[in-house]
Amino acid sequence: MPHKPGYYYPHPQQHYGRVSGSPPEAPDSVTTSGGVPSYEPSATSSSYEGSASDYDSSSAGAAAGVDLLDYMGDRLNGSLDSTHLDRGLAKQAQTSGELNAKHRELLELQALAQRRLAGARMNFADGMKAAKEVQKDLQWTQKRVDSLNDRAARKHPEQFKTAQGRFPAPVDY
Repeated sequence: MPHKPGYYYPHPQQHYGRVSGSPPEAPDSVTTSGGVPSYEPSATSSSYEGSASDYDSSSAGAAAGVDLLDYMGDRLNGSLDSTHLDRGLAKQAQTSGELNAKHRELLELQALAQRRLAGARMNFADGMKAAKEVQKDLQWTQKRVDSLNDRAARKHPEQFKTAQGRFPAPVDY
Protein backbone atom coordinates (compact mmCIF):
# COMPACT_ATOMS: atom_id res chain seq x y z
CA MET A 1 0.00 0.00 0.00
CA PRO A 2 1.59 3.32 -0.94
CA HIS A 3 1.86 5.93 1.80
CA LYS A 4 0.52 9.41 1.24
CA PRO A 5 2.49 12.25 2.77
CA GLY A 6 0.92 13.65 5.93
CA TYR A 7 -0.94 10.46 6.82
CA TYR A 8 -0.05 8.03 9.59
CA TYR A 9 -0.20 4.35 8.79
CA PRO A 10 0.23 2.19 11.87
CA HIS A 11 2.13 -1.02 11.53
CA PRO A 12 -0.03 -4.10 11.93
CA GLN A 13 0.52 -5.93 15.20
CA GLN A 14 1.78 -9.44 14.96
CA HIS A 15 0.58 -11.99 17.48
CA TYR A 16 2.60 -15.06 18.14
CA GLY A 17 1.13 -18.06 19.86
CA ARG A 18 2.22 -21.48 20.98
CA VAL A 19 1.60 -24.50 18.86
CA SER A 20 0.39 -27.48 20.79
CA GLY A 21 1.21 -30.99 19.81
CA SER A 22 3.29 -34.00 20.73
CA PRO A 23 7.01 -34.14 19.99
CA PRO A 24 7.98 -35.84 16.76
CA GLU A 25 9.29 -39.38 16.64
CA ALA A 26 13.04 -39.96 16.52
CA PRO A 27 14.48 -41.10 13.21
CA ASP A 28 16.54 -44.24 12.94
CA SER A 29 19.75 -42.20 12.80
CA VAL A 30 19.49 -41.23 16.54
CA THR A 31 21.15 -43.64 18.94
CA THR A 32 21.70 -43.56 22.69
CA SER A 33 24.60 -44.74 24.76
CA GLY A 34 24.73 -44.40 28.56
CA GLY A 35 21.66 -42.16 28.76
CA VAL A 36 23.08 -39.50 26.40
CA PRO A 37 21.54 -39.33 22.96
CA SER A 38 23.90 -39.04 20.06
CA TYR A 39 23.01 -37.90 16.61
CA GLU A 40 24.21 -39.54 13.48
CA PRO A 41 23.42 -37.39 10.46
CA SER A 42 21.52 -38.95 7.64
CA ALA A 43 20.24 -37.74 4.35
CA THR A 44 16.58 -37.94 5.44
CA SER A 45 16.80 -36.00 8.74
CA SER A 46 17.62 -32.28 9.12
CA SER A 47 17.05 -31.76 12.90
CA TYR A 48 17.22 -33.71 16.16
CA GLU A 49 13.98 -35.36 17.04
CA GLY A 50 13.93 -37.57 20.11
CA SER A 51 11.48 -39.00 22.62
CA ALA A 52 11.62 -40.18 26.20
CA SER A 53 11.88 -43.81 25.07
CA ASP A 54 15.25 -43.07 23.43
CA TYR A 55 16.98 -42.63 26.84
CA ASP A 56 18.59 -45.53 28.61
CA SER A 57 16.26 -46.70 31.37
CA SER A 58 19.06 -48.42 33.32
CA SER A 59 20.63 -45.09 34.36
CA ALA A 60 17.28 -43.80 35.68
CA GLY A 61 16.78 -46.99 37.69
CA ALA A 62 20.15 -46.66 39.43
CA ALA A 63 19.29 -43.16 40.70
CA ALA A 64 15.83 -44.19 41.89
CA GLY A 65 17.18 -45.44 45.25
CA VAL A 66 18.77 -42.05 46.08
CA ASP A 67 16.65 -39.16 47.34
CA LEU A 68 17.70 -36.32 45.11
CA LEU A 69 16.74 -33.58 47.59
CA ASP A 70 18.75 -35.20 50.41
CA TYR A 71 21.71 -35.68 48.11
CA MET A 72 21.66 -32.08 46.89
CA GLY A 73 21.13 -30.79 50.45
CA ASP A 74 24.13 -32.76 51.69
CA ARG A 75 26.26 -31.52 48.81
CA LEU A 76 25.19 -27.93 49.44
CA ASN A 77 25.82 -28.17 53.18
CA GLY A 78 29.23 -29.69 52.55
CA SER A 79 30.26 -27.07 50.03
CA LEU A 80 28.90 -24.02 51.90
CA ASP A 81 31.26 -22.48 54.43
CA SER A 82 28.93 -20.94 56.99
CA THR A 83 31.65 -18.97 58.79
CA HIS A 84 31.66 -16.31 56.07
CA LEU A 85 27.88 -16.18 56.19
CA ASP A 86 27.90 -15.97 59.99
CA ARG A 87 30.50 -13.19 59.92
CA GLY A 88 28.47 -11.35 57.31
CA LEU A 89 25.26 -11.67 59.33
CA ALA A 90 27.05 -10.54 62.49
CA LYS A 91 28.54 -7.53 60.68
CA GLN A 92 25.13 -6.72 59.20
CA ALA A 93 23.47 -6.95 62.63
CA GLN A 94 26.21 -4.78 64.15
CA THR A 95 25.89 -2.18 61.40
CA SER A 96 22.12 -2.23 61.69
CA GLY A 97 22.39 -1.68 65.45
CA GLU A 98 24.80 1.21 64.98
CA LEU A 99 22.53 2.72 62.35
CA ASN A 100 19.50 2.43 64.64
CA ALA A 101 21.46 4.03 67.51
CA LYS A 102 22.53 6.92 65.28
CA HIS A 103 18.96 7.30 64.05
CA ARG A 104 17.69 7.52 67.64
CA GLU A 105 20.45 9.98 68.49
CA LEU A 106 19.48 12.12 65.51
CA LEU A 107 15.82 12.04 66.58
CA GLU A 108 16.81 13.14 70.11
CA LEU A 109 19.00 15.93 68.73
CA GLN A 110 16.19 17.01 66.42
CA ALA A 111 13.75 17.15 69.35
CA LEU A 112 16.31 19.14 71.39
CA ALA A 113 16.84 21.55 68.48
CA GLN A 114 13.08 22.00 68.14
CA ARG A 115 12.75 22.76 71.86
CA ARG A 116 15.61 25.25 71.65
CA LEU A 117 14.08 26.84 68.57
CA ALA A 118 10.74 27.18 70.36
CA GLY A 119 12.54 28.81 73.31
CA ALA A 120 14.44 31.14 71.00
CA ARG A 121 11.20 32.12 69.26
CA MET A 122 9.59 32.90 72.63
CA ASN A 123 12.62 34.97 73.65
CA PHE A 124 12.53 36.80 70.33
CA ALA A 125 8.82 37.49 70.67
CA ASP A 126 9.38 38.80 74.22
CA GLY A 127 12.27 40.96 72.98
CA MET A 128 10.16 42.38 70.14
CA LYS A 129 7.34 43.14 72.58
CA ALA A 130 9.79 44.91 74.93
CA ALA A 131 11.33 46.85 72.01
CA LYS A 132 7.89 48.03 70.87
CA GLU A 133 7.05 49.14 74.42
CA VAL A 134 10.36 51.02 74.69
CA GLN A 135 9.71 52.66 71.31
CA LYS A 136 6.26 53.80 72.47
CA ASP A 137 7.73 55.16 75.70
CA LEU A 138 10.45 57.00 73.77
CA GLN A 139 7.89 58.53 71.40
CA TRP A 140 5.73 59.67 74.32
CA THR A 141 8.79 61.10 76.10
CA GLN A 142 9.90 62.92 72.92
CA LYS A 143 6.43 64.45 72.50
CA ARG A 144 6.45 65.51 76.14
CA VAL A 145 9.93 67.12 75.86
CA ASP A 146 8.89 68.92 72.63
CA SER A 147 5.76 70.31 74.28
CA LEU A 148 7.78 71.47 77.36
CA ASN A 149 10.32 73.18 75.06
CA ASP A 150 7.52 74.93 73.15
CA ARG A 151 5.90 76.12 76.39
CA ALA A 152 9.28 77.34 77.78
CA ALA A 153 10.05 79.14 74.49
CA ARG A 154 6.66 80.94 74.64
CA LYS A 155 6.81 81.86 78.34
CA HIS A 156 10.48 82.84 78.55
CA PRO A 157 11.80 83.57 75.04
CA GLU A 158 15.05 85.40 76.04
CA GLN A 159 16.11 82.84 78.63
CA PHE A 160 15.25 80.00 76.22
CA LYS A 161 17.49 81.50 73.48
CA THR A 162 20.34 81.95 75.96
CA ALA A 163 19.96 78.36 77.20
CA GLN A 164 19.86 77.07 73.63
CA GLY A 165 23.11 78.86 72.88
CA ARG A 166 24.84 77.34 75.89
CA PHE A 167 23.33 73.86 75.52
CA PRO A 168 22.56 73.08 71.87
CA ALA A 169 19.99 70.37 71.17
CA PRO A 170 21.40 66.99 70.12
CA VAL A 171 21.33 66.20 66.41
CA ASP A 172 18.51 63.79 65.53
CA TYR A 173 19.74 60.63 63.87
